[in-house]
Amino acid sequence: MRGMKQLLSVALLLISSAAAMAQSKPRARDLGVTFDGTPGPLNAITDVKGLEVGMTTLISGEGALKTGQGPVRTGVTAILPRGKASGDPVMAGWFSLNGNGEMTGTTWIEEAGFLEGPVFITNTHSVGVVRDAAIAWSVKNGKLFQPWSLPVVAETWDGGLNDINGFHVKSDHVFQALDSARGGPVPEGNVGGGTGMVCYEFKCGSGTASRKVADAAGGYTVGVLVQANHGRRSELRIAGVRVGREIPVSRKPAGDPPELGSIIIVVATDAPLLPHQLQRLARRASLGLARTGATSGNGSGDIFVAFSTANAGAAARQDVAQVSMLSNNRISALFSATVEATEEAIVNALVAAETMTGVDGRRIEALPHDRLRELVRNR
Repeated sequence: MRGMKQLLSVALLLISSAAAMAQSKPRARDLGVTFDGTPGPLNAITDVKGLEVGMTTLISGEGALKTGQGPVRTGVTAILPRGKASGDPVMAGWFSLNGNGEMTGTTWIEEAGFLEGPVFITNTHSVGVVRDAAIAWSVKNGKLFQPWSLPVVAETWDGGLNDINGFHVKSDHVFQALDSARGGPVPEGNVGGGTGMVCYEFKCGSGTASRKVADAAGGYTVGVLVQANHGRRSELRIAGVRVGREIPVSRKPAGDPPELGSIIIVVATDAPLLPHQLQRLARRASLGLARTGATSGNGSGDIFVAFSTANAGAAARQDVAQVSMLSNNRISALFSATVEATEEAIVNALVAAETMTGVDGRRIEALPHDRLRELVRNR
């Protein structure tokens, strides 16, 4: 019990400091990296009005792995499409680029076209407890849309740094993420579900970005949040620069190891899109991922979900719901915005992440900012 209380104290401390980190950490643009498109005011998924993000970060222990004790390098992220105050479902679509991973609740999204509740992201072996806690929170707060709940919980594997078989994410941590969710700047790097993640063999984690489409195309906003845990070093490209080849892994085993990581991508928009259009939007996240060099190997779980906060109240109608739909003649601008925001969110996750040492003293280095500045300046 004492250990649990200590872990909760660490989680609460990290939650309170996360907002400050979101304000002070450099982001990719601060290092001179240029991207296509126009970001929203925060360059974050929370540029979509009403959307809230909450995270619980768990970091404790060091040294040799002792299953059930640590070291702990994990957490949970919650994305609430209309915020805590609303139980109104949003239209949604999803896409699996490579399915060696998990995102629960997607069969109902595909069938009904609605996402009922938040999207959660955590580590692979905590999907079950997060799902159960999500239901309990919805019951407690009167947010069940149906008498039963089918939460959307996605995962990536953090067992290289975290005692993943120790099951350190508990129901209270999910409640903390939900209850602390808010708009505004979103913490990035070693936070939330992204705490123990690695991408392109650099320390990685959570990242976000947004795009504002031109007024002539509707002036809509697209926001993206990623939990990035994918890719080989040799593949990494940033703003077209082959950064991974310029900063090789120092002690790399012979041969080219298989990719064993994953990425979860959440796309949000205020554009009035129907479920089949949102599935198209989710597919476009693949192109943003590809811009950073990923090839989505056999061992990678690359699963994406997209939702729209437009058409409020459509799911609650008992007869006929009058909804708006953006013409397919205008949707290409949103495709471009999704690709651009996905690319930048992944790079932001890399830039914000800090070097971390985890189980058995394994140390994963952060992407060196000075070297990245030099590479993009001299491209």
